[in-house]
Amino acid sequence: MQYLPSARIHRFRLALAAKPYDRFFLCHVPSQNLDNKFNETALKGCTQARQFWAEVTSRKGEGVDDYVITFARDQDSLPEPKWPTQSLDELINITFAGRMIERADHPALLRLIGARQVLG
Repeated sequence: MQYLPSARIHRFRLALAAKPYDRFFLCHVPSQNLDNKFNETALKGCTQARQFWAEVTSRKGEGVDDYVITFARDQDSLPEPKWPTQSLDELINITFAGRMIERADHPALLRLIGARQVLG
């Protein structure tokens, strides 16, 4: 907030999600504007996928701002995930190592705000 206008900042939560056979990914979970149909249905899909095998698919390609949630026909047809032992924070740090803006003189932040970079 000190360096960028609010509209340039993306706000969301990250959740560890699983595809069948232990293929994990970090999923964006909406945390604001939950009255927006796109965010509302995304959050609903994420919440339901905590208990059931579900696929949450954007309908933007159809010109519709929401998601469709499709459940596996047979919930026992897929194995339960073997979740990683690392914490979510550890997984985020591993995933984004070297790509996080953590200081005011970070080159990516300087580019975003149009500040001169010191080349060294």
